[in-house]
Amino acid sequence: MDRHHFSIIPCVIFFAIATKVLGGGRPGPTTDGKYNTIIGIHSCSNGKIYDITHKYTVNLPKFGSKNGTGEFIFQTKSIKNGSIVNEADIKLTTHSGTHVDAPSHFYESYFEEGFDVDSLDLYVLNGPALVVDVPRNSNITADVMKFLNISKDIHRVLFRTLNTDRKLMYKKEFDSSFVGFMADGAKWVVENTNIKLVGLDYLSISAYVDAAPTHLEFLKDRKITVVEGLKLDGIKAGVYNLHCLPLRLQGADGSPTRCILIDNFHY
Repeated sequence: MDRHHFSIIPCVIFFAIATKVLGGGRPGPTTDGKYNTIIGIHSCSNGKIYDITHKYTVNLPKFGSKNGTGEFIFQTKSIKNGSIVNEADIKLTTHSGTHVDAPSHFYESYFEEGFDVDSLDLYVLNGPALVVDVPRNSNITADVMKFLNISKDIHRVLFRTLNTDRKLMYKKEFDSSFVGFMADGAKWVVENTNIKLVGLDYLSISAYVDAAPTHLEFLKDRKITVVEGLKLDGIKAGVYNLHCLPLRLQGADGSPTRCILIDNFHY
């Protein structure tokens, strides 16, 4: 049996997760910023699905580029030109659009040891996740993480920032002023929480000015999975069921991934 086998039916899971019920049954933060524990039910048979993956287009921003992703689909067979099928090659970087980072992205030792995207744990990439709104006047530092005060019951957190407000993922030219984690914020997550997955709403989890140190903190022990370039427009803060499925690319240090949130928690 494949090591990533999942039981699909029946798809009802009971679990304890750090939440507090807000108006309309929405789980989320208390007024003092804390997240309290409540028992929830996850049912796959109903619930609204939010696609938090950005569409791949020629204008999708590309890290460090003024020209966006550019052409990435190259037709190799065409019915119009006499073939019996239409077929194309795809050329993208491993860190295009909504994507995951493998531990080998910043560690040569992990690259040599084969810790590629296929080594990422699907049990981490799929499960209850908390969407939080980050204060809009700062990168994500240790002080910001202390302020957010995320419970140790939480294992997956998607951080919605000023990047979403500024619609940076809809602008072709890469913008280095995006909000991200600073190294001290990443270190705080590693040392003071039980978070196993962090996601952010631009092309890098780390602020541009602190890119390498931040990634090194998150990836150093292969205990935290990084998801970048998330589409969090219109997503309310609270708890959802997250599903992220990167491509199984042998040897790849990252991969585009389809990510969705399902709002199907009942109390």
